[in-house]
Amino acid sequence: MRIALFAREVEYKWRERLCDVIKSFVERGAELVYYKDFYYKMVEKYRLNIPEGTLFSGSEDLGEKIDIFLCLGGDGTFLESLTLIRDREIPVAGINFGRLGFLTSADSIPGTEWIDVLTSGNFYIEKRTVLEVSSTSQIDGVFPFALNEVSIQRIDPSMLSVDVSVDGLKLPTYWSDGIVLATPTGSTAYSLSIGGPIVMPSSKAVIIAPIAPHNLNVRPLVVPEEAVMKITFNSRKGGALLCIDNRSVQIENNTEFVIKKANFDLNYISLKPSGFFDAIKEKLLWGADKRNSF
Repeated sequence: MRIALFAREVEYKWRERLCDVIKSFVERGAELVYYKDFYYKMVEKYRLNIPEGTLFSGSEDLGEKIDIFLCLGGDGTFLESLTLIRDREIPVAGINFGRLGFLTSADSIPGTEWIDVLTSGNFYIEKRTVLEVSSTSQIDGVFPFALNEVSIQRIDPSMLSVDVSVDGLKLPTYWSDGIVLATPTGSTAYSLSIGGPIVMPSSKAVIIAPIAPHNLNVRPLVVPEEAVMKITFNSRKGGALLCIDNRSVQIENNTEFVIKKANFDLNYISLKPSGFFDAIKEKLLWGADKRNSF
């Protein structure tokens, strides 16, 4: 089994555990492929004793014969993995070496049960929807695909007027701090914090949710994932911020954006069928009430 390891940074308190995890994979016969910057940081900067392996520096040299793409970190690291995997059908697992780690498949804690599950291939694959962003003007330097959400946000004190159409049908103008278009995966991220619903990952839907709307009769809207959404906005100061997951770029007034389902999904590794419900109970404290027994 070939496992690609991707991380950006690992805090000091996690480094010993990281070495144990890597060695556990090697002991089980895994062939490791390291993200180049991460490998040199661990070996040359932090002087960690980790097994050797081949290296990759981006999507171009990742190669096709990867059985698992393993993200070591938090949710930001997991989201960045999409920029490396792109439309390859490589299953992705996240191991939480960060804080909340909602998107991760397992927490990095003592024990090897989750390592055994991964190396035995006894896991579940969930197809996670990816959104694609295109524009009448070039979005320079930003990978135009999102696993969580696409948002347009104000960059000054003035609110935005945001016009949205769904399959050619125009919605009422949103007067707000911006707008979020979230996948079911992203329903527990930014969308949740602005009042959007929690949506099971297998649902074929997209959430349209305004950010701090300036009226009382606006609610998040759920549309089919196959819908094509067009967005334009206007700001008094002439600009806004386009965010695609954890990447962003400043944009100008009246730029038109088209957001639709990408022609590929992300293959998300879940260690058990109840992984999503376990995550929202354990990490978002869903149903946390002393009267509840689950």
